[in-house]
Amino acid sequence: MDKQNVQMNAPHPGTNLTGPPGYIGYPGPQAGYPVPPPGYASPGPVGFPVQHQPVTSHPGVPTQVPWMPAPLPPLNCPPGLEYLTQIDQLLIHQQIELLEVLIGFETSNKYEIKNSLGQRIYFAAEDTDCCTRNCCGPSRPFTMRILDNMGREVITLERPLRCTSCCFPCCLQEIEIQAPPGVPVGYVTQTWHPCLPKFTVQNERREDVLRISGPCVVCSCCADIDFEVKSLDDKYVVGKISKHWTGLIKELFTDVDNFGIQFPLDLDVKMKAVMLGACFLIDFMFFEMTRGEQRAGVW
Repeated sequence: MDKQNVQMNAPHPGTNLTGPPGYIGYPGPQAGYPVPPPGYASPGPVGFPVQHQPVTSHPGVPTQVPWMPAPLPPLNCPPGLEYLTQIDQLLIHQQIELLEVLIGFETSNKYEIKNSLGQRIYFAAEDTDCCTRNCCGPSRPFTMRILDNMGREVITLERPLRCTSCCFPCCLQEIEIQAPPGVPVGYVTQTWHPCLPKFTVQNERREDVLRISGPCVVCSCCADIDFEVKSLDDKYVVGKISKHWTGLIKELFTDVDNFGIQFPLDLDVKMKAVMLGACFLIDFMFFEMTRGEQRAGVW
């Protein structure tokens, strides 16, 4: 694990991941976080075997994948986000839907969210109706519900129906991140640019915190596609969201995608959740179609 952290934290050529002089890390969680809704259960004690907790798996999720043990929640941490306090990397694996592969019928997306050790942290499921999925395609509005190992919904992502053309700089893409559900902790908004995919990461008060910038051509053969997470002045790279190459067959005939998210270990836990929301927005905007659909010009 230490070796992985060293490799991951190594700066890219020409970049600086440590921040400007005097950088002491991102601020911790802010005080005064709202009290969670009544009846919201707290995670088990440290070291409590995850396989003995009330919920060990979710429908459609393989049971052999271990869950990450729940750490003690730090002060003022939104319930369910305590898992994110101990990690600086997330892996998101989309599940293959057989019906979608065979006949092209769009089904609800489902994802496993893991740490760098392969332990499952969350399970995410899209909540949309059949008509919305198959009529609006990748531009569809959606609600993404993210559950922890107790089966509790700890994060909710809300994407409204917005414009998808770079020719219209108004009403651009956006996603709201709530943790717990109903309590916004941040937003990711698309920044208009004629060529590059650009986004702004904002906190719950709509204040800009970070920027995300992607490549001009959002496709690649046999290689990962990186979206860099930068400081507001674009001088320092503090992380990245990577779309991983999944193999020729999957890339050509399915819209199943795998992503990796890297961020500073000391980043505010709420901003880590917002980065997760940014990953899902990027997935739907650029990678939800199969390569065959992209070649055919299906939007």
